[in-house]
Amino acid sequence: MLITPARREYRTWALDSRRWRDYRPRPDDIIIATYPKCGTTWMQRIVSLLVFQTTEPKPIMQISAWIDRRFDEPLESVLAQIEAQEHRRFLKSHLPLDGMPYYDEVKYIHVARDGRDACMSFHNHATNFTPQALERLDTAGLEDETINRPYPRLPADPAEFFHQWIVRDGFPFMSFFHFEQSCWEARKRPNILLVHYNDLKADIEGEMRRIAEFLDIAIDRRLWPKLIAAADLEAMRRDGDALMGNMTASFQGGSQRFLFKGINERWRGVVGEDDLSLYEARVKATLSPACADWVARGRLGTGLSQATESPRL
Repeated sequence: MLITPARREYRTWALDSRRWRDYRPRPDDIIIATYPKCGTTWMQRIVSLLVFQTTEPKPIMQISAWIDRRFDEPLESVLAQIEAQEHRRFLKSHLPLDGMPYYDEVKYIHVARDGRDACMSFHNHATNFTPQALERLDTAGLEDETINRPYPRLPADPAEFFHQWIVRDGFPFMSFFHFEQSCWEARKRPNILLVHYNDLKADIEGEMRRIAEFLDIAIDRRLWPKLIAAADLEAMRRDGDALMGNMTASFQGGSQRFLFKGINERWRGVVGEDDLSLYEARVKATLSPACADWVARGRLGTGLSQATESPRL
């Protein structure tokens, strides 16, 4: 199996890219790599439905490990968990493609979302950590010499957070713009599929069929309606406690807070025009025009579904 080593190292309060060094791939592994709050859990649920071909709400963290997560579970336990799995493995990462090893025989799925929507969703996510979750993040930061400080307490005002997120390029995580551009540049590789949050909302059936085809998974036509219904966001909220498992303890409000509204454009009427202009300036400075258009509107919104030069969009 041909491997390209990670080209960059990423270390934040939440993740450490070095944890991928001991990962041993299987030829049919699936890696779901997304920027936070762009549809990660949604894609994990979709892939779970396709792999297991049942609507049973299996606990996502147990069946789809997050290798780069640096808190809660030692790396040895995570690796032992995935080595023991007998089903087709699908793993989660919040790393851009240059932050993890790349294997020709592993399938990679990237889910994108408009950065303004991702930022608003991340604010809801990070301002509802429980005190225990914040303490774990504090410890991770203090124990890492490249960070050496507790996890920052984010402002309650979403507009203030949006401003900080733009001017500090994704703080307290990493650059959203680099993340998306790095995935866009890899879009023509045959083992990488780019999916967009907007397209999942607009045509969940069509996107699930694209994903199944990419993963070489055949589904009985009689089963499709049930799988598609189970992938709906409202169905996921209904099954939230079962899907999220122990992760619910990290959030005030549990699974209903983690699986929040799932809607776009909540930034309208909240973020000021000056900060929206800053966002647009950052987009123009860091994303290619085609990538910027895709990140903002998705495959269906841009007409890229007909673009033969971009077969994996």
